[in-house]
Amino acid sequence: MLENYTLSTEKLNEIRTSVDIVDVISEYLPLTARGQNFFGVCPFHDDHSPSMSVNRDRQIYKCFSCGAGGNVFTFIRDYENITFMQAVQKVAAKTGIFVPISGVNEKTIQKQSKYHEMYEIATKFYINNLYTEEGLEAIAYLDNRKITKEARKEFEIGLSLKNSHLLTGLLEKKGFTEEEMLENGLAISKEGELRDSYFNRIMFPLFDLTGKPVGFSARIYRSNDASKYINTKETNFFKKGELLYHYHKAKNVSRMKDQVILVEGFMDVIRMFTVGIENVVASMGTSVTKEQLLLLKKMGKEIILLFDGDEAGRHAAYKTSSDLMKMGIYPKIVVLEDNLDPDEYILKYGKEKIEYKIAHPINTIDFKLEYLKENKNISSPLDKANYISSVIGELNQITDPILRETTLLKISEETSFDANIIRSQLVDIKDVVKEVKTLPKEKKETLKINRYQEAERRFLFYMLNHEEVIDIYQKKVQFLSTEKYRLLAREINYFYEEHGYIKEADFINVILEDADLLKTFHEITSLDLKDIYTKEEMDEYVDTIYEYKIVKQIDYLKSEQKLAIDQEKKKKLGDEILELKIELQKKELWEEL
Repeated sequence: MLENYTLSTEKLNEIRTSVDIVDVISEYLPLTARGQNFFGVCPFHDDHSPSMSVNRDRQIYKCFSCGAGGNVFTFIRDYENITFMQAVQKVAAKTGIFVPISGVNEKTIQKQSKYHEMYEIATKFYINNLYTEEGLEAIAYLDNRKITKEARKEFEIGLSLKNSHLLTGLLEKKGFTEEEMLENGLAISKEGELRDSYFNRIMFPLFDLTGKPVGFSARIYRSNDASKYINTKETNFFKKGELLYHYHKAKNVSRMKDQVILVEGFMDVIRMFTVGIENVVASMGTSVTKEQLLLLKKMGKEIILLFDGDEAGRHAAYKTSSDLMKMGIYPKIVVLEDNLDPDEYILKYGKEKIEYKIAHPINTIDFKLEYLKENKNISSPLDKANYISSVIGELNQITDPILRETTLLKISEETSFDANIIRSQLVDIKDVVKEVKTLPKEKKETLKINRYQEAERRFLFYMLNHEEVIDIYQKKVQFLSTEKYRLLAREINYFYEEHGYIKEADFINVILEDADLLKTFHEITSLDLKDIYTKEEMDEYVDTIYEYKIVKQIDYLKSEQKLAIDQEKKKKLGDEILELKIELQKKELWEEL
C-alpha cells in the first residue's frame, strides 16, 4: 500500500546515507572482504559460490551471475519481499529518521496504520492476560503440551478471557470505532451487541512478512468448548495465502543455513522451535500458494517439506513438490510414520529422531514414485499400466536429462517394462525446459556489443561515478547513438543538473519505476572497470563515440540515397556521405574539438 506514497529525492538520499550498505547486508548474509569490495552468496538466485559484490564507496550491490543489483533500499525490498517504501522505512528506523509520507491515498495508509495499531494492542493485551491469575489454567495447559516459556515468548502467545467484552472495551477507550473493530476482525456483532471475536481461548498471533501482527489463531484449551480453532477472517491487510507463519524470524536463520523447512501448521513450527530447530515456516494449514512458494525460494537453496504423515499430508507434499518442480526447484521430503504430524512426532520420538529425519530426507522423484505406487500391485497388468502412465507424467516434468534418464531406467527395471516404449511416450525435454517458471532475475541476457557501443558503455560507467565526465558529456558528446544508452545518459544529465552531483546509490531511486532504464543501469554498473580513468582513455571514448555518430549518419544517408528517385538528390546525398568519410580519416580532427 505504501507504494502510492512518495518522498523527495533529498529525503531518500538522507535516509540512504544514514547507513552503510555493507553493514546492512551483513545483517542478512555473510560478506567477505576481497580487495575494495565485499562478496557474498547472492540470495536472489541459486548461487553456489559468492557472486554478489557489495561496494562500500559506491554504496551499491551487484550480482555478476543473475544481474540483481541496486542500493540498500532495493536489497531490503527484494530480500524481504516488501514494498520499496517499506524498505525505506526499515532503513530510516535503524537511525531514527522520521519518514514523512504523503500522497493521494491517505485514507488507505491511515486504515493500514490503525489496523496494525489495533492488532498490536490486542497482541499485548492477550499476552498480559496469560500471566494473570485467570491465565494459570492456560499456562498449565501449555506446560502440559510442553510449550516452554521461551516458546511462549518467541511466538507471543496470549490468552483471551471468559469476558467477551474486554478487548472491545479497551479498543473503544483507545479511540477506535465499532466499525473499525468489525471491519478488522477483532469484534463481532451478536443480537445487536458488540463483543470480542475471541474469548476463553489461547491466542497465537499471526504476523506479516515484516513482523507486524495481522491476525490470530485462537485455540480451545477446555474440552467443553466448541470448534478447536477460530482464525481471523481475511482482510485487506491479512491474506493467509501471501504469508508464511514465522517467516519474519525464520528467514535469517534459513538463509544462513541455506535451508528452509515447510510444515503445515503453526503448532509444528512451535514444537520444532522447542527442540532448537528454527529454520521452519508453516503454510498455516492451507494449500501452498504460488506467493508462498516464491517466498520459500528466496529463503534457502534447499527446501524440505515436512508435512503430516497421513494420506492428506502425503498428498499435500506430492502437490507442493509438483508446484515447486514447475519453478525449477526439486525439494526434499520427510515422511513421518504412524500418521503423525511433526508436533506429535517430536512429542512421541524426541529431538534426535526428528533431526535424523531432517538430515536424511527423500529426494522429490523417489518420493513421488513411492506415492504413485501406493495401493498398487505392480504384478497386476492393470495396476502396472496405471503406474507407468502416472510415472510418464512425472518424467515429463523433469528438466534434467540425466535425472530423467536414470529415473526412466529405474522404472523400467522395477516393472520389467521396455525402457524404449516408456521413452517413446515422453515429450521433448526442450519443451519441458521452456515451461519451467523461473524468477525474472534469473534470466541472463547475452549482449552483442560492438566497439562503438562498448565506448558508450564505458563512458556511461564513468558518468555515473565522476561529475567531470558529465561535464565532458555536455561539452563534447551530448548524444549517444545507441537508444538505451542515450536514454540513460539523458537521465544522468537531468539528475546532475537538478541536484548538482551524481551518485549511483541515489540515482537508482529515480529510475526504479522504469524497467528498461533500470535494466540498462544494471548492465552499466556490472562492467568490470577500474574506478579511476586516464585522460587518454576518456579522449579515446569521446573520439569513438563521435566516430559512431558519423558511421550512423552515413548509414542513414545511404538508406535515403537508396530510396531517392531524383538523381540530383542522389548526388547530393552521395556528396554528404563522401564528406563524412573524409572527416573520419582526418588525423588531426580531435585536436580541433
